[in-house]
Amino acid sequence: MAQHNDLGKQGEELAVAHLLQNGYKIAARNFRYQKAEIDIIARKKDTLAVVEVKTRSTPDFGDPQDFVKRKQIQSLVKAIDHFVNEHQLDVNVRFDIIAIIKNKAGTRIEHLEDAFVYF
Repeated sequence: MAQHNDLGKQGEELAVAHLLQNGYKIAARNFRYQKAEIDIIARKKDTLAVVEVKTRSTPDFGDPQDFVKRKQIQSLVKAIDHFVNEHQLDVNVRFDIIAIIKNKAGTRIEHLEDAFVYF
């Protein structure tokens, strides 16, 4: 497996641990619908958080959260709409980003709630 794939997997594990420590329950991981994939779907009370995890080894090329593009957001919206309808959930939906910088100097985790509005 390529090194960047390992970093991504490590980032998702760190994100799950972060969410669990902050009172979330994990509803799904790597949920796929059509061409979209939601990294983590987490629930806290009556809110369903659609979590995109962005892990980088350096912030030199921009913050991880800067790499979520409009087309990806639109795909995430369709995917979570399908998930909510399929499970007949009555919840508020929020789109979060967990941005992680992990390298030899350490690990920085930033949880951005309501990171973007959908179109």
